[in-house]
Amino acid sequence: LGLTDWDSKGQRIAINDPRLAPVWEACGKNGIPVLIHSGEPSSFWDPKDKYNERWLELRQKPGRFRDPATNPSFEEVLAEQHAIFEKHPNTLFINAHLGWMGNDLDRLGAHLDRYPNVYTEIGAVLAELGRQPQRARQFFKDYQDRILFGKDSYSVSEYYTYFRVLETDDEYFDYYRKRHAHWKMYGLALPDSILQKLYYKNALSLFPNLDRTLFDSL
Repeated sequence: LGLTDWDSKGQRIAINDPRLAPVWEACGKNGIPVLIHSGEPSSFWDPKDKYNERWLELRQKPGRFRDPATNPSFEEVLAEQHAIFEKHPNTLFINAHLGWMGNDLDRLGAHLDRYPNVYTEIGAVLAELGRQPQRARQFFKDYQDRILFGKDSYSVSEYYTYFRVLETDDEYFDYYRKRHAHWKMYGLALPDSILQKLYYKNALSLFPNLDRTLFDSL
């Protein structure tokens, strides 16, 4: 939302377009959390040269490049998204992919502090956490009640890397997809109390109709 949707007049539909406000309001009134994906990694707006750490991904997936000449800026997209969080404080939002701030956890922490109605999740951004294990571990401690486990696609083999980063203190191991991370991963060794919140307890608090009997420790 905010980059690929257009109205009947050919105008981009901004995330904070007032025509969408009734949707966010209705979700709040009916207790429906909103999972919202807006934006992309900030590197997708940067020049496609040797200084761009997403160069390989943009080479393999050229459609992911966001030409600044024809797209709103990364910061503009984030500002539109944050505007709806502020305007609809009674609606719970799940800011997908760490809100594309996984490479700046200080900024993400300030974001969560500012918007108490916002949660986040880690789908497709594990590589940002695995290269800064000490800072990421502290972030999970500080915001353990606001983070959900997420995964963009289902492939059993990929989950092992997620669990290794989150649960172990292993060092210097490969991520499962080179174009997402050419750097090595390091484990966060999160305690069980935080892992349980990440894997299911936070989801149960957001979605109370989930079957709690599926989880042995409850």
